[in-house]
Amino acid sequence: MKFPRTHGNDPASTVVNKQYAVIYAPGKKRARFAENCVQIVDSYNDAIEQASGREQHFPALVYGPSRSSEGFRLYYLIEWLEEAL
Repeated sequence: MKFPRTHGNDPASTVVNKQYAVIYAPGKKRARFAENCVQIVDSYNDAIEQASGREQHFPALVYGPSRSSEGFRLYYLIEWLEEAL
C-alpha cells in the first residue's frame, strides 16, 4: 500500500521532526501511529537493527509527534525503511 508523502520536514518548524523509529504494528496498512507504538531511535542503522527479529516491529522514518484533535500524540509514516533498501 502506497501512502502519500505529504508529511515532509519543515525546516522552520520546531514542533515536529523527521525521525527514525521502530514501530510496533500488526501490519503495514496504517499511515499514522499512536505514541505508545513508536520507539524513536538515533539512526537508520539503529532502526533496522532494533526491529530485526522482533515480531510485528518495523523500522520506519516518521514525522512527529503531532497532537491530534482528540489530544493524542501521533507519528505519521514517511516510509518503511526495509522498502527503501
